[in-house]
Amino acid sequence: MNKKCSKLESELGAAATLGPVEAGPPCCIPEPWLRVRDLSVYYGAKQVLADISLTINRGCVTTLIGPSGCGKTSFLSSLNRLTDLIPGCRVEGHISMGTLDVRAAKDVMSLRRRVGMIFQKPNPFPLSIRKNIEMPLKEHGLRDRHERRQVIESVLQDVGLWDEVKDRLDASALTLSGGQQQRLCIARAIALQPEVLLLDEPCSALDPIASGVVEELLTRFRGRYTLVVVTHNLQQARRIADYAAFFWSTGGTGCLVEHGSGQRIFDTPQQPLTIAYVNGKAG
Repeated sequence: MNKKCSKLESELGAAATLGPVEAGPPCCIPEPWLRVRDLSVYYGAKQVLADISLTINRGCVTTLIGPSGCGKTSFLSSLNRLTDLIPGCRVEGHISMGTLDVRAAKDVMSLRRRVGMIFQKPNPFPLSIRKNIEMPLKEHGLRDRHERRQVIESVLQDVGLWDEVKDRLDASALTLSGGQQQRLCIARAIALQPEVLLLDEPCSALDPIASGVVEELLTRFRGRYTLVVVTHNLQQARRIADYAAFFWSTGGTGCLVEHGSGQRIFDTPQQPLTIAYVNGKAG
């Protein structure tokens, strides 16, 4: 184990390891789906994550909380191997999704279809609203035009955009508001029928009203997708989390301090750092 993280665990008085699966809230059956064991991430010689072990349950919302620079985004990116695209990035450890060994997967495009990603800043393609969804469908083999139209309408309905854009599908996606652009990006991701959605601070660039709309979407997606959400908004994390994982940085290396059900992490955390962080006294 990384010496810095070992020192942190010693200071806390308990190891931040996985332990038994906690009972989830009534809407969420704790069925392990993503399993991460001894995950470490390096950018060149710099280690940004050390020995992370975490199980993420199927159909649930897991929030990743902690101060900036503690490796939450690096953790998220390792789950669908976006880390492969970062020059000098090295990942160690084991990641599995169901029976799939993520790090050994040969078909990375198929993996990223199964594990979609939504970024902090909305990133629609500089194309029409229609083509933003149509293009990935074509790339993944959906050739029938009628079927594509059905999928486009369906996913825009799912994210609450259809009534807002149905009469201007051929307008540029860049003419949409920030909140609409983020919902379009979510629609684009779910058009490929993923099993997991990774969301890296999906509301941080949005105004409070648009943020509330996206947050409501995430709660409605519970049970349909496995959601892993990075957020610095602790009130939002408290509202949406079935499970929560608290990360901290020691000497620039991210460690997992504590995780469990959202209710336990926010109401009765066990570790002093977690107690301080959720009460606004650290981070």
